[in-house]
Amino acid sequence: MSDGHDAGLLSPATAGHEGPVGDSAVLAALVTAEIALIEAYGAVGGLDHVKDRAGVLAEATALRGLIARPAAGADGDTGGLDARRLALSAVAGGNPVIPLVGELKRGAGVLVRPWVHRGATSQDILDTALMIVAKDAAGHVLAGLDHTIDDLERFAREHRDQVAAARTLTQHAVPTTTGLRAANWVRGIRRARGRLAAARDALPAQLGGAGGTLASFVEILGPDRAAKLPGAFADLAGLAAPDAPWHTARWPVTELGDALVQTLDALGVVAGDVTTLSRTEIGELAEGTGGGSSAMPQKQNPARSVLIRSAAIRAPHLGATLHTAAALAVDERPDGAWHAEWPTLRELLLLALGAAAHAADLSAGLRADATAVAVNLTATRGLIISERLSIVLGPLIGAEAVTEIVRQASLGSDLALLVHNALDAANTAVPEGLDELLDPARYTGLARYLVDGDLGAGPYGLGTGAIHVVDPTAPVAPEAPGPYDPFDDGSQLPPPPSRRGFDPFADPFSS
Repeated sequence: MSDGHDAGLLSPATAGHEGPVGDSAVLAALVTAEIALIEAYGAVGGLDHVKDRAGVLAEATALRGLIARPAAGADGDTGGLDARRLALSAVAGGNPVIPLVGELKRGAGVLVRPWVHRGATSQDILDTALMIVAKDAAGHVLAGLDHTIDDLERFAREHRDQVAAARTLTQHAVPTTTGLRAANWVRGIRRARGRLAAARDALPAQLGGAGGTLASFVEILGPDRAAKLPGAFADLAGLAAPDAPWHTARWPVTELGDALVQTLDALGVVAGDVTTLSRTEIGELAEGTGGGSSAMPQKQNPARSVLIRSAAIRAPHLGATLHTAAALAVDERPDGAWHAEWPTLRELLLLALGAAAHAADLSAGLRADATAVAVNLTATRGLIISERLSIVLGPLIGAEAVTEIVRQASLGSDLALLVHNALDAANTAVPEGLDELLDPARYTGLARYLVDGDLGAGPYGLGTGAIHVVDPTAPVAPEAPGPYDPFDDGSQLPPPPSRRGFDPFADPFSS
């Protein structure tokens, strides 16, 4: 976002850029943070001694109007704020808050002017503004993920029983279903969505003063009111209350960054599968509307998937930059590491916004070609069920005989005839019949039930209900006691647990 002439947050090259993470949004968030601080003073009683408290708060609200006014030097100038001018002015002080405060005070009413930025440091306002921008952008990403999840759930149900070739290490492996493949996409996206929502809701405001001690606010308000100020400030800024200043504890940035990277990872898997399966020679999937080619009019490129993959490839490196900056956040305000976060976080948010929007479009129009799926399933002439042959025929005719069947079939011999002759030579048969044994649709395991269970479509019909993922680290809940049995003499009770250490009542001669 920076062209080398600014302090990294607002860029002359992108001034006026719209969108949730554009320069206009950042500028609005900076002003919002300054207004929230003034209103927080009022919320904790810091303005009680002011003669015209209502006037101060009214003039604070009016500061937002500076964003919409024409900038200095434009026709009809009324002293509005200009992102480009702030970016250029930010170089001297290393951040845009310093020139912003000067412009706010020049445009502020006489009553509120003394309260603009009072007691705060630049990092308080800038970090809070970044969290405001990030929270709003994350909300847009989550909305895109919700649309994607809904459409992919529908797609998975529609193709629950469409048997397809599963591929491992690029090769045909065993049968699966198109529906299960989509259900697995949903599983990954839903997991990422939950993590992103949690990270968004935890984004805190920043308020610590020059060195993170809140000394300035204690001097202005006294210790009791100063202790309440960060919570009031966070509430008015629409953020979580911080448990302490986080000037050099950069977990809000890294945890958000990690959630964004995980989101792009999950979307990247979908895009990667779609690009692979939409290849001309495979043709199992297709985007609803393909991208064209300037030179080859016959092409229908998976343009949305390509753009999602591009974002997914770039995202982990941006996340690594955020962690590097967090690890180098020294002293009470980082020298350069803090500044490196600003454009990095904005770019990561921008990638997530674009990928989520493209994923919503992709999932809404995703199509599966039943003919191509069926043709590809037969590409190995039945050998896609080789694993099943080993399991079923091994005990009947021996592992070596099964290996020989697979070898000859891979050379072009008819698999069904090979199996029939081997069973006939061994004077045995398979219980389910030869046709069912060789049918790929009979070897999809719990694929259809995994689709139903994961997407909440009811019980499996296997007598066990839905499959639940068990966290092995979770504590085991105690078993509920059974009903009282008046005829139970205690003889069926399990033995008491063994004791550790010396037991004075134990019989040393018992076995």
